[in-house]
Amino acid sequence: MPLAFRRAACALTLPLVSLLAPAAAFAQQVQALPQALPTQVDAALARAKVPRESVTMLVAEADGTRAPRLAWRTQVPVNPASIMKLVTTYAALDMLGAAYNWTTPVYVEGTVANGVLNGNLYIKGQGDPKLVLERVWLLLRHVQGLGITTVSGDIVIDRSAFETTVEGDPGAFDGEPLRPYNASPDALLVNFKSVNMTFAPDRAGQIARVSYEPPLASVAMPQTVPLVPGECGDWRTGLRADFSDVNRIRFNGGLPASCGEKSWAVAYGDPRTYALRAIGGMWAEMGGRVSGQMREGRVPAGLKPAFEFESPPLAEVIRDINKYSNNVMAQQLFLTIGLTQKNRGTFEASRTALGQWWRDRIGTGEATPVFENGSGLSRDERISAAALGKMLQVAWRSPVMPELMSSLPAMGVDGTLKRRTLRSGGSAHLKTGTLRDASGVAGFVDGASGRRYVLVAIANGENAGAARAAFDALVDWASQDN
Repeated sequence: MPLAFRRAACALTLPLVSLLAPAAAFAQQVQALPQALPTQVDAALARAKVPRESVTMLVAEADGTRAPRLAWRTQVPVNPASIMKLVTTYAALDMLGAAYNWTTPVYVEGTVANGVLNGNLYIKGQGDPKLVLERVWLLLRHVQGLGITTVSGDIVIDRSAFETTVEGDPGAFDGEPLRPYNASPDALLVNFKSVNMTFAPDRAGQIARVSYEPPLASVAMPQTVPLVPGECGDWRTGLRADFSDVNRIRFNGGLPASCGEKSWAVAYGDPRTYALRAIGGMWAEMGGRVSGQMREGRVPAGLKPAFEFESPPLAEVIRDINKYSNNVMAQQLFLTIGLTQKNRGTFEASRTALGQWWRDRIGTGEATPVFENGSGLSRDERISAAALGKMLQVAWRSPVMPELMSSLPAMGVDGTLKRRTLRSGGSAHLKTGTLRDASGVAGFVDGASGRRYVLVAIANGENAGAARAAFDALVDWASQDN
């Protein structure tokens, strides 16, 4: 993989007076404003049958020098869905710095001779959110670069940096345990605990060849499925996949012959053993051998790492989190805040650290948000439009503003906003959020006059998803300020 460009670390603080004084004035201005919605926004809500009382909206200049252009129910705490990632990523940039990176230390216990490590190999996870397959391959290639092709003892993974309380039922949120977005955080998070299956039709042989990334040690994986007649349509259902046995993947159906090559990513059914199986499978695929076991354990006290494998910098990681709304990466970052600020890899420590940061950096003019896991994949997280707007104004004046701004989806260009454009032709960088009963956008909008605005628009309720057209109308309205 190409190396990420490393930015020089920048100063993380501005005088609190310069940050908080405009924020306090902003809170007073919001409370004093009359509430009224732009005509086109009101009409879009009516067409979508979304009650005005179900939405909160704010449009204010990014520098906070004037009263907001719009403030609608901005003091009401709402579920922001994935918009909460804005708070997590900005807080991390502010506390850790744009150049922060995670390390995954690797330890060699014993001597190496003739390609054999006479002892154990330890890999200690410390929360890297981007330990995807390509980077795991590089880590294992580095091990081989030490002259090791066979481990006579065990390969041991240490996941103790995050306490076991962060693990949960992957299907608890929405009953979809095999969806990769429901993966739970892990100190050694390998490839989001998912397997990508590729089905390549061979019409001459009337089969589809199946490849798996990564190969999982001790899991039987069929190499072919039959081709069957019919339209491609819902081809996943036609495969009649059975993932109930964590030691074997089964397909009781086939792939429609009318399909081309197809890919399907699923979360592995036993997430706790995923890292062991993935590393074991990749090690074997690379020609490595292990005479002992693949097991979980702790690095022995006093053992020094042979090397430390570095993640991309935080500025790059948050682009994946915000542009593609990656839930488990956001939770990894959230837990990292607790680990670095409170020396504990727990959600509780992270909530405490975020709450303290909010009071110190954003101020007390608005209620502190309710944090759960920092990703927005939650029914309990809450924030008001006024509070989020204030944070965005503080972020706008901070040294890490360019990194935060570039991490957000650009409307009509990339990420979750690639297919949404402004009628006015304007530009905006906005984080989206969607749950069953919550949806919205928040971020920065460029006005035709040259001014830049912070914008927050969130709907809660049974019909929240239908408010999307009204949000787009609001962004258009905000951009047309000349």
